Amino acid sequence: MSALFARQGPTCAFGSHTPRVGESTLGLLWKGVEPLDSGKTAMRRLIKPISTLLLVAIPMAVVDPALAETRTARNGEAVIEYQIDGKGPAVLMIASLGRPASDFDELSASLVAAGYSTIRPQPRGIGGSTGPMNGLSLRDLAADAMAAADDGPIIVIGHDFGQRVARMVAALYPDRVESVVMLGAGGKVPMRPGAGEALGAVFDATLPPDKHMDAVRFAFFAPGNDPEVWRDGWYPAVARMQTAATKASRVEEWWGAGKARLLVVVGLQDVVAPPENGHLIKDEFGDRVTLQEIDGAGHAMLPERPKQVAAAVLNFLKPQSK
Repeated sequence: MSALFARQGPTCAFGSHTPRVGESTLGLLWKGVEPLDSGKTAMRRLIKPISTLLLVAIPMAVVDPALAETRTARNGEAVIEYQIDGKGPAVLMIASLGRPASDFDELSASLVAAGYSTIRPQPRGIGGSTGPMNGLSLRDLAADAMAAADDGPIIVIGHDFGQRVARMVAALYPDRVESVVMLGAGGKVPMRPGAGEALGAVFDATLPPDKHMDAVRFAFFAPGNDPEVWRDGWYPAVARMQTAATKASRVEEWWGAGKARLLVVVGLQDVVAPPENGHLIKDEFGDRVTLQEIDGAGHAMLPERPKQVAAAVLNFLKPQSK
């Protein structure tokens, strides 16, 4: 994420909610302890059809997470629940801030159809994943993710906060991680005005449903894209744990992602991790980085432009899997 919870403005630009005096994005995030789940998740998407990404032929994947096998692994006191599906090169998928592994269901299906196996661990505090929630660092969360992976080479995909954990995995296991895919990577360019407040508000359990969706729309979805698919799946306690783990970690520990090849996928309408971040990462790491821009995508990206994201990932991995 772009400078996680940095740069809060005096008012919130995503709707009529205005933070109280002294109320920061982090303060908003610390409200509520249960997942924000209305029980009425809508699966429809109203997506604008125009994108500058030239699509290649990708396997038509049917999303059926019920076909995946659910397992558990241990990392010290933590028990990590994960789903594994497919056969082929292993792809470890690490979800966004305070979000479940199911965000990757559609991309996972595309990868499995293309001949990969996917591993989707739930963060501590979601599903069957349990363990201490305090006193953690990104090293601990990287170890959680790797507890789900067998020995051998691995590809790691991280979305939003998850790409920070993915980079830490690559830094800690440089001989195992061949490539890292960074979806919605920030950290250098400040969020657009109002995005910090909206990001905090998506975890505010006290907001009315319509105001919550205003925040989700502003922070995560490009104009014209329907945020309804992400009405549910917000876990404030998990987001607090992950935010604290980031603060407890030195940026230089994870920023370089070991020696892995890097695919940086940016949404051109991303207000949380503006697309300029991708160019700066490319400038810093040079030939290690493949940069892919997707028009019509905000910070959510995965539910907004699933085919374009899958095409970018598969095109990047294709030379490696030969």
